[in-house]
Amino acid sequence: MAGRCGSCARVLPKLDPAACNALQQTASGLLVPSTALSGIAPGGAVSTTRSVDIDVTAPAADACPETWQVGARLTPVSGQTSGAVSLDAAAANTWVPVAGAQLVLPEAGVYEVVADVQGSIAWGGGVTNAIIDAHIFDVTAGVEVPLSARRVILFTDQAAEGTNGIQANASAGALYQVAGPRTLRVEGSWRTDSGTTSQRVLWAQNFRFRKVSD
Repeated sequence: MAGRCGSCARVLPKLDPAACNALQQTASGLLVPSTALSGIAPGGAVSTTRSVDIDVTAPAADACPETWQVGARLTPVSGQTSGAVSLDAAAANTWVPVAGAQLVLPEAGVYEVVADVQGSIAWGGGVTNAIIDAHIFDVTAGVEVPLSARRVILFTDQAAEGTNGIQANASAGALYQVAGPRTLRVEGSWRTDSGTTSQRVLWAQNFRFRKVSD
């Protein structure tokens, strides 16, 4: 009967044998690799040490075509704390750690580190140039975080001002790049050019970090 060929052999499609060809010819037929993407639920995070999270939403079962939705969002690591210290027992021009105001940068990267600080000084009489300074100190490296030093208080002349104390605020901060985990803390220092001061206190009202880049 025309149109029939009972003895004809089935001709299989010819595949390029190049290593980059993902298709395979097997005894049972053509093998086509299948890729299934997986991700985390939108709004979730794999860990606390990632700067970017990738969200993957799978298509509905038996969808044709299979449409995958892939998105990315920033999830920078961050942290904050606070503390206070009395500087009265410390020698002038000596950096004193602020108790409680210590944080750990968890991984390599560039961080914004900021310490909102408040200082206060009280005195008896004849005081000029009463000073409180603050900075952020890298405990791990043993160095001051560059550009983080701030003058919190500079009271120039008690006789002219006619007051027995002063309180002031400042924000000590900088962008800081590290090659690995680092421990940072806030420190304070005081100085008086003349006269006697007391009740020298430095608060770190909010000491915080946020990773801004890998």
